[in-house]
Amino acid sequence: MSTKSKLSGTVIVAFIAMLIWQLMPSMVLAHCDTMDGPVVKAAQKALETGDVNLVLIWVQPNDESAIKDAFNKTLTVRKLGQEAQKLADMYFFETLVRIHRAGEGAPYTGIEPAGTVIDPGIAVADKAVEGGSTDDLVKNMTETVQKGVLDHFKELRSKMNYDKDDVKAGREYVESYVVFIHYVERLFQDATTLPEEHSNKTE
Repeated sequence: MSTKSKLSGTVIVAFIAMLIWQLMPSMVLAHCDTMDGPVVKAAQKALETGDVNLVLIWVQPNDESAIKDAFNKTLTVRKLGQEAQKLADMYFFETLVRIHRAGEGAPYTGIEPAGTVIDPGIAVADKAVEGGSTDDLVKNMTETVQKGVLDHFKELRSKMNYDKDDVKAGREYVESYVVFIHYVERLFQDATTLPEEHSNKTE
């Protein structure tokens, strides 16, 4: 088996493990503060149906009362007219997202508008969740990870056979070695652990 094939197999296995946690609720960390994100979408559905349970899943148990209070106030104000409804809805969106972020130990800096560009990895992961298939996600991310590993490995190999009397070349090899090792280390760490803020919340 060639070195490239061995690397490909290792990367694919590592990525599949990484895929498991990327599709879990922790995924929303990077785009829960956008109008297109799942938290605001849940809030819109909750207000349309009058069902607060649709948003309670996005907050910690001890925050439920605050969300229910904000939800009831919003429903009351929404009845006062179209402009009042817009203001009330945004108040509820901001309250929900702020409390959701606080529950993750993340800062709240406001809600980004619809159409805000998000991380490509999150976009393809969200698409997988919505579409019920990970085919495109696995293909896209496997190719990305594989390219990163192979590029760093190629750089390392190109500097490996340096003249032992050429200290500068030796240091360049060591630099490439360190980059490669830590790149792979980070991939495996991400593939086998949950983000710290979520792992703390789920213990």
